[in-house]
Amino acid sequence: MGELMRRFVEQADRGQWTLLPECLDDFIDESNPVRVIDVFVDALDLAEMSFEGVEPAATGRPSYHPSVLLKLYIYGYLNLVQSSRRLEREAGRNVEVMWLLGRLAPDHKTIADFRKDNGPALRKVCAAASSNSAVRWAFSRRRASPSMAASSKP
Repeated sequence: MGELMRRFVEQADRGQWTLLPECLDDFIDESNPVRVIDVFVDALDLAEMSFEGVEPAATGRPSYHPSVLLKLYIYGYLNLVQSSRRLEREAGRNVEVMWLLGRLAPDHKTIADFRKDNGPALRKVCAAASSNSAVRWAFSRRRASPSMAASSKP
């Protein structure tokens, strides 16, 4: 039996330590669209766009900066991940999202509240994104246009 097993590719021991790159940046290619999302959001003036929570509260539990949640929102839009619960899961297991959020993992309620509380500001971001050629490129790399999606239906 032992001789027969050597003819198959063997799985690694799950308890074995590995020497994977510790730096998430090593996993994200220079042409990855998440890099465009990162640069685009960092260049926005979120206070001018009326995002809530740009200035942290003096008391209470620390909150996520709106830029972190906006990056997650845009990532979800580009990758057709609309559910707050699915975005929460992606933040904990998807290397692209871990890189984009700096390994932060907001819960689904935080994500849903961000959407609910920042509707007008999100519309301003959409307008800014539509006039940015790099962001349009990232969208074209990740998402089919609505007309393409409609034509692919049986």
